[in-house]
Amino acid sequence: MKILSTVALALSLGGAVNSAHSQQGAPGGEWPSYGGDLGNTRYSALDQIDSSNFADLEIAWRFKTENLGPRPEYRFQSTPLMVDGVVFSTAGARRDVVALDAATGELLWLHRFEEGRRGEMAPRALSGRGLSLWRDGEDKRIIYVTPGYQMIALDADTGQRIPSFGVDGVVDLKTNIDQQLDPVTAEIGLHATPAIAKDVVIIGAAHRTGGNPASRENVKGYVRGFDVRSGERLWIFHTIPLPGEYGAESWQGDSASYTGNTGVWAQISVDAELNTVYLPVEAATGDYYGAYRPGDNLFADTLLAVDLHTGERKWHYQLVHHGIWDHDIPCAPILLDIVVDGRPIKAVAQPTKQAFLYVFDRETGEPVWPIEERPVPQGDVPGEWYSPTQPFPTKPPGYDRQGVTEADLIDFTLELNARAREVASWHKLGPMFTPPVVSNINGPLGTLMAPAQGGGTNWPGGSFDPENNILYVNSSTSIASMGLVPPYPGQSDMAYIQGNAVSGPRVSAGAGSTFGGNDFRELAARREMPQSSRGNPPRSLLVDRLPLLKPPYGKLTAIDMNRGEILWQIAHGNTPDRVKSHPDLQGLDIPRTGQNGYVGSLVTSTLVISGEPQETTLANGQRVAHLFAYDKRTGSEVGALALPAPQTGSPMTYMHDGVQYVVVAVSGTRLAGELVALRLP
Repeated sequence: MKILSTVALALSLGGAVNSAHSQQGAPGGEWPSYGGDLGNTRYSALDQIDSSNFADLEIAWRFKTENLGPRPEYRFQSTPLMVDGVVFSTAGARRDVVALDAATGELLWLHRFEEGRRGEMAPRALSGRGLSLWRDGEDKRIIYVTPGYQMIALDADTGQRIPSFGVDGVVDLKTNIDQQLDPVTAEIGLHATPAIAKDVVIIGAAHRTGGNPASRENVKGYVRGFDVRSGERLWIFHTIPLPGEYGAESWQGDSASYTGNTGVWAQISVDAELNTVYLPVEAATGDYYGAYRPGDNLFADTLLAVDLHTGERKWHYQLVHHGIWDHDIPCAPILLDIVVDGRPIKAVAQPTKQAFLYVFDRETGEPVWPIEERPVPQGDVPGEWYSPTQPFPTKPPGYDRQGVTEADLIDFTLELNARAREVASWHKLGPMFTPPVVSNINGPLGTLMAPAQGGGTNWPGGSFDPENNILYVNSSTSIASMGLVPPYPGQSDMAYIQGNAVSGPRVSAGAGSTFGGNDFRELAARREMPQSSRGNPPRSLLVDRLPLLKPPYGKLTAIDMNRGEILWQIAHGNTPDRVKSHPDLQGLDIPRTGQNGYVGSLVTSTLVISGEPQETTLANGQRVAHLFAYDKRTGSEVGALALPAPQTGSPMTYMHDGVQYVVVAVSGTRLAGELVALRLP
């Protein structure tokens, strides 16, 4: 493996990072961790930028990443850190680390790590979502995970690797993981940033998408704690229990021995005062067919609390039993102190793809409001094991569409509604947790699932205002057709993978909104399937280029966490061009629809700030994406700024030399990744 030297320029750091209160927001005008604090509140008390002047913000600096890595990156998801006047971020297709002057964006140093074939084979490539910072006196370190799943410690002053950490500053995360992994080809990595508290670094794991796994056997996504000074492994938690461990009985037969995944690919939260780590665990292999892993499958799809120093389980709550919907937990648990019926509660709130917010006492794991086990529809996929019930929170209510009925279909006009009903008629409709079906050319092609496998809420998660105990969460109104088909010969050793009778098995899992390119008659003949007398099945879930479901397509919701009630909800984002310019909709008064996509929010003393995931066309023909500011109490829009490209990383803010900045990562089809810093004139 070839390792290139660090480019080191001048840098000065001083002061201290204080994250003792893990749910009180970013301290001292800085932004020392991915979510602002270890509780991932994404809150800052800064108030220089407010509703009276947000629209006056100007670009202070832009840092372009297009020359970092062997090719430009068009999906730049980082949230940078800022400590003592220096901005730190990962950037570029190789996941370089950069240190920038907080006032000007000038490059102070760059660290480049070449992984060769190992990096090329990584299941979680590109720049990831950022990095972490730790300090003890004058010892200041940047900790990050490479695409090839290696943990690196850098001197924050110089960008040089710390020789005493691991082997010359590097810990190989494919070793010492209680399983044998190929160092080059093993499909395990991480996009999220490490979590660091009290000298312990907590590292999760991510895998390739599980809709069409090559095998029922896969790498296991165990979670580990490491010493921040030496890189020594301190503990490991087996998210698929070993024989005799807690939860082993939830894996029937010998399924725990070969099933994989159940990593923590989302951000991890820590309550340093309680010495507790909160792990949002993903689904097990595979996402939509679980016949080879009968049982509830702990700790898949589980919010898990473990001891910071030992990794021992404190409590857990499984949000989805025996998941077959890819509704794993996608984002950081949010730590918050609330008052419910006069009783103070140290709580943890988990946004989800299901558009439910699950809320627990973070000390005991008891639900703050009752969570009911309710019967759910059962399926008939050969060999599948179905859980008879699933957990449903009674408070707060779901904050986006859940399940699909004909009443949810697009109804701008009677004609469009009729076409939507025809598309829907080829599918199975039902409430949330209606299971996938074996796709048939005569129908159903699949189960219409809303939210789709992406959510709801995905990796950007939410934010929390500790001043008013209000939680803010973005969500998408999304839909997918979940069908299963036998794999092509040699594609997988599973009986069924994601796909449908129109286009066959998926070569790679997508968003579920289209079916693909092969002609269904050819596939029907190849599979000896009878053709339907009703005519051709639909080729997508679009109706004349419009979404099958009625808007809003994207929402921002404010939830009063003392009461467990929705305070306000708005359509977030301008109406997409395909709706505004659609010939069948001209002359109709269509309210703002919002936009489908994954964006996060930042909450400050007075504002909630969140950008658009898509560009729209202005009257002058210019295509722009906006960064919006809303009054955090009412949801009223108080300002909008044009960005060079859509928001693809969650915004952060800091104060430097008496000036407040807002920084957001942007990228898109027309622009490689950039950090854009905004300030008042």
